[in-house]
Amino acid sequence: MADYVEMWKNLGMDLDKHDNLCAVLPEAFGDVYLSQENRPEGMGFWDFVVSEIHGIRPSELIEAQKNGQKVFGTFCVYVPDEVVIAADGIVTGLCGGSQFWVPDGEAVLPKSTCPLIKASVGARLGKTCPFFRIADMYVGETTCDGKKKAWEILGQDVPMHIMDMPQMKRPKDVEKWTEEIKEFAGVVEKFTGNTITPDKLQKAICIINEKRKALARVYEARKADKLPISGKDALLVMQIAFFDDPVRCAQMANKLADELEQRIKDGVSVFPEGTKRILVTGTPMAIPNWKLHHIIETSGGAVVCEETCTGTRYFENTVDETKDNLDDQYRAIAERYMGINCACFTPNHGRVDDILRLAKEYKVDGVIDVNLKFCCLYDTEGYTVEKALKEAGIPVLGIETDYTDADAEQLRTRIEAFIEMLD
Repeated sequence: MADYVEMWKNLGMDLDKHDNLCAVLPEAFGDVYLSQENRPEGMGFWDFVVSEIHGIRPSELIEAQKNGQKVFGTFCVYVPDEVVIAADGIVTGLCGGSQFWVPDGEAVLPKSTCPLIKASVGARLGKTCPFFRIADMYVGETTCDGKKKAWEILGQDVPMHIMDMPQMKRPKDVEKWTEEIKEFAGVVEKFTGNTITPDKLQKAICIINEKRKALARVYEARKADKLPISGKDALLVMQIAFFDDPVRCAQMANKLADELEQRIKDGVSVFPEGTKRILVTGTPMAIPNWKLHHIIETSGGAVVCEETCTGTRYFENTVDETKDNLDDQYRAIAERYMGINCACFTPNHGRVDDILRLAKEYKVDGVIDVNLKFCCLYDTEGYTVEKALKEAGIPVLGIETDYTDADAEQLRTRIEAFIEMLD
């Protein structure tokens, strides 16, 4: 990584603690990613971004701030990026995928909180994530009880806006979410000093739609019989997509998709013939959480799709681009985002339908339903998911884990046995 020490110092980061994180990440990335053979050349961009994860993008955000732009840190796929971009703001993801941050989170949160929330809070309070230090405003949502209380802590010294997510999907809930988006737009306009117009929102909608379409192309290539990319590499693309400039992300994802489509034509595969195809479903896997994919793909399986927030939920479906006034545009945005099937909804038949559809589209041999420890939403919904899969004749393995490596060998034993059973 280039020398960003001065930048980190100006952000008020704990440099000694951050050095410990920076010392571990390259080795972990090398073991998981650079050990793979026959990777697509297009992954070079995403490798570079990871190598500079706390440097190059943060420096871009700081330069944008110097030019008067505001940076909004978001946690969830329900926060509409289009609204922020229409006001000339910038959206960035926030750190939360490593055990490194959990102890600082546990200093203020119960240990029985999910690791994603503990890591996010710890990354902020421990002063070891530049994105948390840079963001001018955090945007939260009410998708789970743990997050609701975490926002109260994170909002103590940084402006915080919380969007009240409906818990059902009735027509009146779509109306409620439309109103939440309108209210959010007003907050963004006031905070940035920029007015959102129909033309600006139309352009922003197209920008994010193009990003979604590009990511969808990468996933479409994973439906091929000969897999041109590993699940680990596809996951990395998705994780970086939360942080990168959306226009650049679309360009690089399309470039990678071009290569993958050519690989399919040439019959190039990164897995031996007969490798079992696995669909991973459940809780999100924020960077650098690569544990499960690495275990699966070094145990005789290939991850061909993720029905997660760091997977299909992030890019499936686009916002209607034909609307020409703000009221209709906000409604179109609301309808698209309400189509995401998170476990926070009840009833949630849509998510089960999605999993069964994806299992068929990606020709999977089995499904691994993963739950981050203490996430009661996905843990409880696992019963419904596994029941539906078994009724459909699709083998399924339910797993609960966290960010530590303490259960890695136990997981490997269970996953190897599951994949063996698929034979």
